[in-house]
Amino acid sequence: MIQDIAPMKFHNEYQQRECRDKDIVFLFSGNKLLVKKDSKISFFYMKEFTKELTKETEQEADGFGNKRLQYLFSIDDVQYYLLKVWSKEEAEKEVEKQLDEQGDRQSKKQNDNIGNMEWVTIRSLRETVSKKDCFAAATAYHLYVWYRDNRYCGRCGKKLQPDTKERMMRCACCGNMVYPKIAPAVIVGVIYDNKILMTKYSDREYKKYALIAGFTEIGETAEETVRREVMEEVGLKVKDIVYYKSQPWGFDSNLLMGFYARVEGTDAITLDKNELSLAEWVPREQVAGMDDKISLTREMMENFYKNGEKCLQ
Repeated sequence: MIQDIAPMKFHNEYQQRECRDKDIVFLFSGNKLLVKKDSKISFFYMKEFTKELTKETEQEADGFGNKRLQYLFSIDDVQYYLLKVWSKEEAEKEVEKQLDEQGDRQSKKQNDNIGNMEWVTIRSLRETVSKKDCFAAATAYHLYVWYRDNRYCGRCGKKLQPDTKERMMRCACCGNMVYPKIAPAVIVGVIYDNKILMTKYSDREYKKYALIAGFTEIGETAEETVRREVMEEVGLKVKDIVYYKSQPWGFDSNLLMGFYARVEGTDAITLDKNELSLAEWVPREQVAGMDDKISLTREMMENFYKNGEKCLQ
């Protein structure tokens, strides 16, 4: 899956670190990431950014102790940073600075291409970069969304400051502490008579087969979420709920928890068309080759192909 990058090691402990030429810098604009595109897509090294940015990392860039570069995490010895810009306009200005530094004053925007730079959607990286790079970008995006959406205190409205000892935003006025948002959600492989229930989302960018999925609600266990989501989306009761494994999913700030469950009673589907465009029973032998080595959902499909109803043991 996306997080399985061994023998490389992911270090998510928060530290104050000094950036180096070989470190990676992410610049986001909404759900898009600025990448280099030559023969393949790659990310920007610190040494490729403007000298102005490098100088700014050595001093505070505003009155609240916030620097424009935020350390995120490391993979092996490579450190990853976020360039903290929060609007499309700010992001475009950063691109202009890059072009100025390169001496490249060609048209800033032509089919989303800027010199050898391009804005790509985060989700598109699933099919265009290595698993390690996809994991790094998704995790960085998870933190970008959190930093972007927590600049001001939800309790008193004052500006929040990054803590120096842990990954947390702190309000100097009222003492409020804000940690990264992680939303628990379930993925469910519903099994009946050596078949698995496969679905397609309604009105979403992702058009391939999926499994039943949904967020855990307040006061609810993960197993209760499984029962509720299956009933809401396809009108089926389930039993024999078995935990499979979990996965961080930075694209949506989620922690996904995979379960298999057996249908209790009838297998007749009542489709919630607001959530799904399709739900159908697929025989085990037709689920071969589903694993994309990225998502928990696809691995669970492949696991069912290999093990059938043994998934429920």
